Amino acid sequence: MAGPPQDLPPVPPVVGAVQLAKEGETAAGVAPPAIPGRERVEVARRLLVYGLLFSIALLYFVPFAWTVSTSLKTLPETVGFDLIPNHPSFAAYDNALTTFNFKRYFLNSMFIATVVTLTNLFLASLGGYAFARLRFPGREVLFMLVLGTLMIPNELRLVPVFQMLTSFPVTHWSLIGSYEGYFVIRLVTATNLFLMRQYFLTIPRDFEEAAKLDGAGYFKTYLRVMLPLAGPALAAVTILEFQGTWNDFFWPLIVFIGDKSHYTLPLGINLFRNQFYTQWPELMAVSVIAILPIAVLYVFFQRYFVAGVTAAGVKG
Repeated sequence: MAGPPQDLPPVPPVVGAVQLAKEGETAAGVAPPAIPGRERVEVARRLLVYGLLFSIALLYFVPFAWTVSTSLKTLPETVGFDLIPNHPSFAAYDNALTTFNFKRYFLNSMFIATVVTLTNLFLASLGGYAFARLRFPGREVLFMLVLGTLMIPNELRLVPVFQMLTSFPVTHWSLIGSYEGYFVIRLVTATNLFLMRQYFLTIPRDFEEAAKLDGAGYFKTYLRVMLPLAGPALAAVTILEFQGTWNDFFWPLIVFIGDKSHYTLPLGINLFRNQFYTQWPELMAVSVIAILPIAVLYVFFQRYFVAGVTAAGVKG
């Protein structure tokens, strides 16, 4: 029997774990490959992009910073161009909320925006689920008609909507000057229906089939299965609808005509600008108060908002 060959190369020594763990040492005397440095062009391009983005962000931030600064100044200081107030004070906020009745306008806006957002969340999700999952005659035609309403501007609908609110069909109620009249106009929007329908189309049907096997009907499937999965889309609808209602100026001006007790913040700011235009600290204080709820809402729902809009836009 032939023995093992005698001309084999020697086996390299086994390097211990402790030796491998030592920084700067290599196994079996082999140097590690050098990490290639980042090219100067790539570094310059990234610096240029970051600089451009920072400049754009600063451009958008300067008006907000100026608004906050002016709200903390006294009236004589507002004629200057100093960004930092010499004697900062919150007196303008107190005057805006008490003397000029902006506390009432703020509560009106909060109430209206909350109610309209909740009704849109329920009706838009329910309608979006029906358009996405249920099969009924004329579904596509009806959905196209709903989307077609997006092409009709508010100015074109002004006269028929005002006449309808003056004498509501069947009941003949007059809803002008009431919260109910505004709620009827903003009950549910085609944009929210579209977003919810598109998002429900991205959810696999396996979840619905599992619910049907458990004996769940359409509404129970919507409430217990589909709605919890539509969190990002619901967050998107919440931000868009709350912001749109909070900043709405056109329809509150039409519905609450002549009734200042129902005025919202945009109407109050416009009224304040016309009657008290010299009170710049109070005007800027009200502007900051009007911005804060939207900023807080977006900070909390930003992640889900982006995910919801992205998912709703990739499914046809």
